[in-house]
Amino acid sequence: MNSLHDTPDTVHDVLGIGFGPSNLALAIAIEEHNARAAPEERIRARFLERQPSLGWHRGMLIDDATMQVSFLKDLVTLRNPASEFSFLCFLRERGRLVDFLNAKTLFPLRIEFHEYFEWAAARVADQVTYAAEVVSVDPVTTEDGEIRWFDVVSRDPAAPERTVVRRARNVSVAVGLEPHLPPGTALSDRVWHNSELLPRVRALTESGAPVGRILVLGAGQSGAEAVDYLHRSFPAAEVCAVFAKYGYTPADDSPFANRIFDPEAVDVFFRAAADVKQSLLDYHRGTNYSVVDMDLIESLYATMYREKVQGRERLRMRNVSRIRDVRERDGRLEVSVEYLPTGEREFLDADLLVHATGYRPRDIGALLGEAAKLCLRDEADAVRVGRDHRVETAPGTTAGIYLQGATEHTHGITSSLLSNTAVRSGEILDSLLAQRASAVPVRTGG
Repeated sequence: MNSLHDTPDTVHDVLGIGFGPSNLALAIAIEEHNARAAPEERIRARFLERQPSLGWHRGMLIDDATMQVSFLKDLVTLRNPASEFSFLCFLRERGRLVDFLNAKTLFPLRIEFHEYFEWAAARVADQVTYAAEVVSVDPVTTEDGEIRWFDVVSRDPAAPERTVVRRARNVSVAVGLEPHLPPGTALSDRVWHNSELLPRVRALTESGAPVGRILVLGAGQSGAEAVDYLHRSFPAAEVCAVFAKYGYTPADDSPFANRIFDPEAVDVFFRAAADVKQSLLDYHRGTNYSVVDMDLIESLYATMYREKVQGRERLRMRNVSRIRDVRERDGRLEVSVEYLPTGEREFLDADLLVHATGYRPRDIGALLGEAAKLCLRDEADAVRVGRDHRVETAPGTTAGIYLQGATEHTHGITSSLLSNTAVRSGEILDSLLAQRASAVPVRTGG
């Protein structure tokens, strides 16, 4: 494979891998810093995104779904309330600021927040290269044995069979999450993950194929939203939710519990002992994991009860249950569902099975390649990360790896959430500036 090299004398201060909300927030922080900094103090940055444009959970942009965090937890406000990149500035430019205020809500439509991300990304488009999948991150060793840079190799958008090599003092890894599926799951035209919900439903609707029964596995917000959306989209179909709980659990969004998402909570979590960290995660799982907004729970229950009164039950729950086996025969699915209290199994014929089984961090080892070998790990084989989100690396390494996400074990439950995105971008910018200003090599683990 042929490779092109960036301008020989170009060394980026930071090169971002992935361009979702996290690295977009960092790009904005750098843009605002550079606008007020002297030329020699500016940060040279470049961001690479494998998708052809910015996309954030596109498969779940249901038209009436709302955000689960306040609009004030946008890309900038908690870092810089006066920023021109705020959600309110976006609304002003779109001519909807007064209309939004009259709606009296903290939680915008998800499709509107995605529009806000696209608007912000367009304003820093000169920092981003799309359709540029990163294929390797190679350490660069100087004559004295110091690893001072990384060569980031990505596919050339103009010719995917060719690669482009860019050199950077630091990389910021923000590649998001990947769908989590039960072991042995085989995806197909009839077995999906909910991340593909909208395009799959659209294609199926346009094909005119009959749909008699749909199963949705999962007890979290995405599962409940998928159940609701499929129930509305296929008015002749039975939609059956399958989960191990007795019923959907309401999300704990009470004021005191929500303090787990505060920036200060990251400091508390980071300093805590390992057993305290685990306790905090266990105590507050109900703020984010396998929970559902109360309004949606009540709406689904009202729908199910109304159908029972009318004698036509399309919305059904297989609670305290799990799927044991899935077989595809003659264009349909045969699904074995076990009722956990008794072990009794029920065999259901279905046209579709949607896995709303969550996400997991991507394997940074596979992404970083040789550079991953420089990352130090703790007793549990988890990557060691400093408070400034910089990975602790092997002695002799001054090039930096910053993680945005995949740090729940060190920084807490907000690692992969929007709540601290703005603050984290400022912390990484401060770290980049401090490392560059330092005349001595950064202290690494070891």
